[in-house]
Amino acid sequence: MAANVTTPGAVEPKMWMGGIEPMRASYGKLMMWFFLISDTFTFSALLVAYGTARFAFPAFSGNVDDFTFSNMYWPIPEKVYEAVPFLHGISLPLVFVGIMTFILIASSVTMVLAVEAGHRMDRANVEKYMLWTILGGFTFLGCQAWEWAHFIHGTDTGSVMKVIENGVWVDKTIFGANLTENQYGPPAFADFFFFITGFHGTHVFSGVILNILIFFRTATGFYDKRGSYEMVEKVGLYWHFVDLVWVFVFTFFYLV
Repeated sequence: MAANVTTPGAVEPKMWMGGIEPMRASYGKLMMWFFLISDTFTFSALLVAYGTARFAFPAFSGNVDDFTFSNMYWPIPEKVYEAVPFLHGISLPLVFVGIMTFILIASSVTMVLAVEAGHRMDRANVEKYMLWTILGGFTFLGCQAWEWAHFIHGTDTGSVMKVIENGVWVDKTIFGANLTENQYGPPAFADFFFFITGFHGTHVFSGVILNILIFFRTATGFYDKRGSYEMVEKVGLYWHFVDLVWVFVFTFFYLV
């Protein structure tokens, strides 16, 4: 049997579990990519379902200034998401969700810096940027909790909706939204809002917990002893995915 011959100057292939690493990616990073691809299908299915329901309902055909909430047509997003904490009664369409989006994107930047510091084995900067990423994640979750609370509570005046009671269409004043009634429009609008933003929020919360674990292990010198900060990069892939998904959720719910 011929002996293995290594060509001078050639890069020796990295090995794991008896095989060559595809595209020089470690086993852990490859499995993270597989997970993210499968999660992409889940989010895609939810957003496609939302889009199908969205365009199955008629849109408001009048002037935007004359818009009123009704379950007979799909609401205009800028009329639904116009509240900002501590500015009660002031209409600021999409301002608050814009702030939320900026916070989440900024946390993705600090995660990039943490990964870069890990490549340099710079423990102090990994700790610093991971802490900023965790803070950004908690801030986003706090903003989302306020938005949910406002959405559930509704406006001070509520909205008059056409509902069926005892087989007869009647006018009923509805305050806020839940899984059966929605002052902003058709109940399906609220159902999709709670499910999709809640599903994404669960991902953000899971990412924050992972980031806290990474921060703790960094602070205790675990990765210095291991000689690699690759785990920071693997969790960073998940965090960037969560941020990217929010861009699509933001587009579907708040802009379309």
